[in-house]
Amino acid sequence: MGVKGFVEGGIASVVAGCSTHPLDLIKVRMQLQGEQNVRPAFAFANVGAGCPAAELAHQKVGPISVGIRVVQTEGVSALFSGVSATMLRQVLYSTTRMGLYEILKEKWREPGSKPGNLPLVKKIAAGLTAGGIGAAVGNPADVAMVRMQADGRLPVAQRRNYTSVADAIGRMVRQEGVTSLWTGSSLTVQRAMIVTASQLASYDQIKETIISRDIMKDGLGTHVTASFSAGFVAAVASNPVDVIKTRIMNMNPKPGQPAPYSGALDCAMKTIKVEGPMALYKGFIPTVTRQGPFTVVLFVTLEQVRKIFKDLNF
Repeated sequence: MGVKGFVEGGIASVVAGCSTHPLDLIKVRMQLQGEQNVRPAFAFANVGAGCPAAELAHQKVGPISVGIRVVQTEGVSALFSGVSATMLRQVLYSTTRMGLYEILKEKWREPGSKPGNLPLVKKIAAGLTAGGIGAAVGNPADVAMVRMQADGRLPVAQRRNYTSVADAIGRMVRQEGVTSLWTGSSLTVQRAMIVTASQLASYDQIKETIISRDIMKDGLGTHVTASFSAGFVAAVASNPVDVIKTRIMNMNPKPGQPAPYSGALDCAMKTIKVEGPMALYKGFIPTVTRQGPFTVVLFVTLEQVRKIFKDLNF
């Protein structure tokens, strides 16, 4: 595969990431919804002023309502807040994981077997490895993306108002130190390992099963079915870690005050104690509705890019 595999995966990932960005933003807003029980934070701007904390604690807003309110209170463009960070994240994270996954699949297949034909256990191992490395590389962009997506829901005085991903990363380094770029990195790595292993491995496995059992031919229908199935598996497996990761990355303690959470376990325990165990599946619907289209766009685009680059060697 070489460099070509990384380039192909990167292009497909950027297209998929940008096209599903509004759903990702809604997911982040929903994951932070209810966190006002730890510190003031709402799903969208201008909500909660003058409302008792107890009343706010029981408010549950669905993905459609969140999307509508974001547009009403912040404008249509707010749905694409942090899209520059998404692009950088896809370039760093997804380019790495997609390229490494294909390299490992090729390296670990049995001599004489068909290209890409690998036992499920080895596919999962390839996904875990590729996802972990990709997440470590892309964490700075991930932190910037979460903060930019969540910014609009805060009171005006508390907003960070990053103008771009470069501004976000630059200010984090100046104000919080270089290590702030890897805030929540352990969670990012864990989530990426789970997502990559479940998404890529299950896609390959489901597609191979459909084709081998003559349920459908190797075409768009098979790709769409395998993609949505893989997206659902990835969403179920990764959502709890994703909620905790989002809250850890979005921490913005005032000078001289302790952070809301001391770590991932503390965040999980406080979230469950205050909001209940199902709080770990906040944003699940937009996660599923994003993972499906994201995976479809990702693999359909990837196949087209591969056709374009078929005769190129680099």
